[in-house]
Amino acid sequence: MMDFSLPAISGTPGWQIDERARAAAIAEHDLEALRDDAALSRITDFAAALCGTPIASVSIVEECHQTFLSRTGLDVRDTPREISFCTHAIQGTDIMVVPDATQDPRFADNPLVTGEPGIRFYAGIPLVREDGLPLGSLCVIDTAPRAGLSDLQRQGLRVLAADVMVRLSDRRTAARSRAALERSEERFRTLADTMPQMVWSTRADGFHDYYNARWYEFTGMPAGSTDGEGWNGMFHPDDQDRAWAAWRHSLETGAPYQIEYRLRRADGAYRWTLGRALPIYNDHGAVVRWFGTCTDIHEQKEASEQREIIAHELSHRIKNIFAVISGLIAFSARANPGFAGIASDLRDRVTALGRAHDFVRPHSAQSRPAVSQSSLHGLLRELFLPYQPTTAPRILVGGEDFEIDDRSATPIALLFHELATNAIKYGALAVDGGEIELTTRRDGARVVMLWRERGGPPVTAPAKSGFGSQLIELSAVRQLGGTVTHDWTNDGLTVEIGIPNPALSRA
Repeated sequence: MMDFSLPAISGTPGWQIDERARAAAIAEHDLEALRDDAALSRITDFAAALCGTPIASVSIVEECHQTFLSRTGLDVRDTPREISFCTHAIQGTDIMVVPDATQDPRFADNPLVTGEPGIRFYAGIPLVREDGLPLGSLCVIDTAPRAGLSDLQRQGLRVLAADVMVRLSDRRTAARSRAALERSEERFRTLADTMPQMVWSTRADGFHDYYNARWYEFTGMPAGSTDGEGWNGMFHPDDQDRAWAAWRHSLETGAPYQIEYRLRRADGAYRWTLGRALPIYNDHGAVVRWFGTCTDIHEQKEASEQREIIAHELSHRIKNIFAVISGLIAFSARANPGFAGIASDLRDRVTALGRAHDFVRPHSAQSRPAVSQSSLHGLLRELFLPYQPTTAPRILVGGEDFEIDDRSATPIALLFHELATNAIKYGALAVDGGEIELTTRRDGARVVMLWRERGGPPVTAPAKSGFGSQLIELSAVRQLGGTVTHDWTNDGLTVEIGIPNPALSRA
């Protein structure tokens, strides 16, 4: 027999395990008969819901592998013991928590971390017999790192682990098993009733057959009155059709259910609520139940709407500031005719900034641009509209599109406004038939934008850089951290601009 005894985990009380005694204890249980036991399935379903994880399991750690007696969100029936997290969990006396397996030297190279199912967070409590021998563990698993468990979740896992041991130990006696099941169901309901959220469950066909006490407390409805399809009558009339459509879609496809709706409170007031539900599958991939929650988000919803109103108002005022500045420049030019040329260039630059701001600012449904407000190509086409004839475009934008944000929109607008203005004065747009092709592509860690002018007059490099060139340098290099190279040829100007990916968008 191979010796899989492990030392106690650092910082966790534990002991050396007598593997021979454990093997004898495990042999006392008919594991095959216990596989996918209905009571154990309910326990893992609830453990996953209680802890908000996609995966939960009851496993027995045997000599060479661990066997899953019950599993939620997991397809495999067993795994080799040498890669089992539960092998470590049974060394302790309480819940073992791994916040981020990729940062834990015990598990960073584990195939269950580097491959499927991509374990990041793990919490497992040993399943210990009365004689002190650990058989396996009840665990919950997430594919994203987490800080840990709440006190309620820890308490719940301890209660559920005790119920697992009752199920394993008392199965031999039918009467005791029925009593244990009743106690388990009672504990299940007690735990659900202590949760701050409204908890509900349905059959596979979507028939609602369970609500926790919080639901009836919030709605003021008599117990059982919202079973079946009665739940939809609790929603605001304007939200009922939408909620039905979303629920039918989830029932037909198995997709997670998530929707925001207004739920009627006991006093008649409607409160914004977030509804969520996940399906529970059997081994054949069929949905056997749905488990869901309702969370009151009324205050958060109102705060979000208020912030959006303020953002719209602030953005509208900023847009007006651009118009005021343009007006002041025009007024100053009329009062000082010698300033007219400079004023015209300055006003065009302010207008370009205003167009960039108007593109990425918060919009209402009526004012939102037709293209995505985070689209580089969308911003460029919007910026080039004043330079395009009505018959056919002379500035063609192509290549791969990229995401931008409000931080990068301003220097991009100034940069390409200067190139387009120079093309009108000296380059391809100064004559009929000239055109410009702007292509964008990814080159490793940066985005390359290539500006090619064709069909214009011959161009030569200027003897010294003017204000426009300095503005291009300021926008591309200093503000975006990129590079700019010019190629002056008889065919026209070619400018290559390289911008680091993170400079375009915070995302």
